[in-house]
Amino acid sequence: MSRLSLFGFLDSLAVAFWVLGWIGIGLAIEHAPGDRPSVSVLMTRYRREWMRQMITRQPRIFDASILATLRQGTSFFASASMIAIGGGLALVGNTEHLLGLARDLTLDTAPAVVWEVKLLAVLLFVTNAFLKFVWSHRLFGYCAVTMAAVPNDVDDAQAHLRAEQAADLNIYAAKSFNRGMRSLYFALGGLAWLLGAIPLILATTITLLVLWRREFASDSRRALMKGTQS
Repeated sequence: MSRLSLFGFLDSLAVAFWVLGWIGIGLAIEHAPGDRPSVSVLMTRYRREWMRQMITRQPRIFDASILATLRQGTSFFASASMIAIGGGLALVGNTEHLLGLARDLTLDTAPAVVWEVKLLAVLLFVTNAFLKFVWSHRLFGYCAVTMAAVPNDVDDAQAHLRAEQAADLNIYAAKSFNRGMRSLYFALGGLAWLLGAIPLILATTITLLVLWRREFASDSRRALMKGTQS
């Protein structure tokens, strides 16, 4: 019997909604319309302005401190994701404990492979988040080196060029970090699949609403918009 046959049509529908929701909200956030930018898009503008202001800031200890804080954040989430991956794989490898957990949650007698597949699906999201955080951490490192290469002389022809390069790297790093965070959001929502297809659909819907609100209807967005409205 094929393992896929252990999952019903509603499971397939829920997983499709889960994955497409993750892809769709990412596209909506990163490619928001110009008249209604997301928080991520607004922060992109501020990151570029940060690097422009850095050219004339002496000394640049403040900028280095901010970047170090950003790198600490990526390092923390990368470590947390790695721990989650290890814990998840340990649970998948312990079939008896896995079945006991499944019975406690749903009183279901489905084969262990069903629960293993569900957990592995969640772990795929966590693994993607881990890879995004690691890459973001590295890009912030590239940004730090490029910032150090910005000449102290404002009139130097290379000053603005190097600052723009640093801004681009900073933006790419932030984009990777944000993608990692979205993967974690959907990984947490995906845990609802252990309870069934309907809970997964509900959890995915809630995740989408939370992300949409934070990017398009939050107080932080209104605060950022004050700096862009004339």
